[in-house]
Amino acid sequence: MSHPAGVSPDTPDRAARAFVHEFSEGSKEQKRLLGGKGANLAEMTNLGLPVPPGFTISTEACRYYLAEGHEPPGLADEVDRHLARLEAERGKRLGAREDPLLVSVRSGAMYSMPGMMDTVLDIGLHDGSVAGLAAESGDERFAWDSYRRLIQMFGKTVLGIDGGLFDAALDRAKRDRGVRSDLGLGVEDLRELVAEHKAIVRDRSGREFPQDAREQVDMAVRAVFESWNTDRARAYRRQERIPHDLGTAVNVMAMVYGNLGPDSGTGVAFTRDPATGRPGVYGDYLRDAQGEDVVAGIRNTVPLQELEDIDKHSYDELMRIMARLEGHYKDLCDIEFTIERGKLWMLQTRVGKRTAAAAFRMAAQLVDDGVIDLDEALRRVTGAQLAQLMFPQFDRRSGITAFAHGVPASPGAAVGAVVFDSAEAVARDADGERVILVRQETSPDDLPGMLAADGILTSRGGKTSHAAVVARGMGKTCVVGAEDIAIDLERRRFTGPGVEVGEGDVISVDGTTGAVYRGEIAVVPSPVMRDLESGRDGEAGRGAEGAAGGAGEEPGADGESGVVHAVRRLMRHADDVRRLAVHANADTPEDAARARRFGAHGIGLCRTEHMFLGERRRYVEDLILAESQQQRDKALEALLPLQRDDFTGILEAMDGLPVTIRLIDPPLHEFLPDLTGLAVKVAVARERGAPDAGDLRLLQAVRKQHEQNPMLGLRGVRLGLVVPGLVAMQVRAVAEAAVARTRAGGTPRPEIMVPLVGGVEELELLRTEIDAVLADVRAAAGVDVPIAVGTMIELPRAALTAGRIATVAEFFSFGTNDLTQTTWGFSRDDVEGAFFPAYLDKGVFTVSPFEALDEEGVGRLIEIAVAEGRAARPGLVIGVCGEHGGDPSSVRFFDQAGLDYVSCSPYRVPVARLEAGRSAVTASEGGSDTR
Repeated sequence: MSHPAGVSPDTPDRAARAFVHEFSEGSKEQKRLLGGKGANLAEMTNLGLPVPPGFTISTEACRYYLAEGHEPPGLADEVDRHLARLEAERGKRLGAREDPLLVSVRSGAMYSMPGMMDTVLDIGLHDGSVAGLAAESGDERFAWDSYRRLIQMFGKTVLGIDGGLFDAALDRAKRDRGVRSDLGLGVEDLRELVAEHKAIVRDRSGREFPQDAREQVDMAVRAVFESWNTDRARAYRRQERIPHDLGTAVNVMAMVYGNLGPDSGTGVAFTRDPATGRPGVYGDYLRDAQGEDVVAGIRNTVPLQELEDIDKHSYDELMRIMARLEGHYKDLCDIEFTIERGKLWMLQTRVGKRTAAAAFRMAAQLVDDGVIDLDEALRRVTGAQLAQLMFPQFDRRSGITAFAHGVPASPGAAVGAVVFDSAEAVARDADGERVILVRQETSPDDLPGMLAADGILTSRGGKTSHAAVVARGMGKTCVVGAEDIAIDLERRRFTGPGVEVGEGDVISVDGTTGAVYRGEIAVVPSPVMRDLESGRDGEAGRGAEGAAGGAGEEPGADGESGVVHAVRRLMRHADDVRRLAVHANADTPEDAARARRFGAHGIGLCRTEHMFLGERRRYVEDLILAESQQQRDKALEALLPLQRDDFTGILEAMDGLPVTIRLIDPPLHEFLPDLTGLAVKVAVARERGAPDAGDLRLLQAVRKQHEQNPMLGLRGVRLGLVVPGLVAMQVRAVAEAAVARTRAGGTPRPEIMVPLVGGVEELELLRTEIDAVLADVRAAAGVDVPIAVGTMIELPRAALTAGRIATVAEFFSFGTNDLTQTTWGFSRDDVEGAFFPAYLDKGVFTVSPFEALDEEGVGRLIEIAVAEGRAARPGLVIGVCGEHGGDPSSVRFFDQAGLDYVSCSPYRVPVARLEAGRSAVTASEGGSDTR
């Protein structure tokens, strides 16, 4: 009954396709069609695990609905048939007054995605069936509790009513009864609460709560479809670079009840600690509760281990199932379960989200256990996770005492101003302020604030709460369950032992230890950063040697040493398998040395214009303003030894490795005074009757050089062609530095890169001058240092005429920042704050093209240039030197496009090395997505 995903809604064979699938019909491989939740329910069903029966409405149906504005033809009939089968299997009828069948409706996209529609439980209950549920269960309180839950969830999730109204009604009922928990409410209390909830629905939605069970199902299914395009869902997809056109599946499952008394309950479990990766029993359990209660934080859960004392039979069965699932998926599994009067039911499993530290540690552990190989371990970690491990940590020697502690849910060091709601977090973040979102517990409505915040702190919840799970997925620092603090949302403050913290006050949150501090705590480099910068990560041995941690560390050790070892081991494997070399962008000997320690195998971009700042700027100003060749030569003579010393130091730091030196490429106005400021200065002097002759001459020169669009003006190769002697000076400095290093016993490998070439004629003219200077230095020194001359491809015309340019250039390097600007026709500096937010919100971009390469447009130009360049010059060395060279998804594209190297800032070198290795093992597997 399944079919290829991605088929258009108006495909001719639409009527022959099924949009609805029984759990028993699918598998975990069908996530695109069935969504992650549906595919895993199918997998558990086929493994013979105790899964309540149900069916999945496919992502195709959602895509059709979103495109056409209505359900696909025939969907209602398919749902009817599957509901009838479910009724027959359970021996109950949906909406019946006696012993009614109730179902849950859950969203389930291909990727686990906060921001989608919340689960709606107990669908099928209405005024006429409450008594039947009470009679069948023998528990009238349970029946009315289930009904009030349905109205509350349905009203908030399906009808879009403010959930706070229902929460307030529940809080009033508990206050009036004098109880702290919903368990203290009796049957009459719940009857009254149902009536109040129904009144809220009527007043806020303009209609009565639907009494037809099938109408409830249909409305819930449509709400799931529509939740795909909520603001919070789109925000999360942008954050995680998930395509907007996948759609979501809908899972309809027979209800099982965890709120039938003390022998029932619900819980969430992990087969390993998602924060650290350690094997063991991790999770939360809540007696006499339904599934959403665990993550909603309405009552405090107990650790999963206590289930052994509460219900040993169910606990033992759960442990067996958890072991089986981890063995089957060969990974950490995140599990939701319900116990109904001593009967265990599995409601969901998935490969669990984990912190960056847990990801690396678990990958190494599973290799040691023989479960996966090193290639698979490499697929299971990401460059983004490595970057998180490189973030600074709090200095534990600061001497400042924490005023509160909670559960360390997602590691990291976060400092920021306290905010108490999502809107305030977003507003302050937009103003450039770092914030910590403080809530009793988060919900999907808080997602925009969680994205904006540097850290998250809650007073309720455990490692399986909404805040913990979402923060881990996003790599946000998070501490949950800090019971020492009491939050007063009305007064916008919270109190803790001996402290009162108001909105805007600064706190520090340690997601590694769970500590919360008043004020700002100093940070220090992380252990992983220290190890990477030491260069030791490349020393981990191969095979049996790879199990040795080095530096006194045990391979299986927990804590910082275990993470450091795991990172070393996987980085070494990435280096062993990757085809793509990684260079660095560096302009000083210090940056070059740091890049080499980080594992760079060369410099892909040395920006010489950065060498003319500070005191040297006056020499460039003199060069620009020179009115005679003598004045120009004087400025160049002053610059030559400075440049030669620069290059000598960099070549020494990168001895034996290639160093690509780009000729000066700034708009000239960057070396001249501001036109407006200088004009004002001269005007004021004129008013006083004494204008300075030098200022007048300078103003005239600045006006002459002024450009309306300097980024597309006199720069790059054009500058070299119209300013006599500038290119010759730089080339001579490079060549003489190479000679000096050779005489000192070094092995210099300089390369000269000509920027902003648009046509081969420009490069031919400059190449003639470059070759002449190189020949002159070789003859004078008697030392032959090979120096390749190539060009930077950063204009569409250069990419489209790459075959001709390659006849003159010995190498190519893509400047992807300018290539993106000139391909799209916009200036990065001008548009990112102007219309990019709207473009991201409307789905024109899922991510800024300056963060991740635009593969369809800019990427196509790169592919053309690679093909035509190598056709003209076989073996042409091609790299990329824009900051896209350190972006994980872009690195994979460059590898697949056949480039020889990527170059990025020194601190992104380890990320690029890891992603280059991941690209190699993913390609060998035929493609994979580790999200």
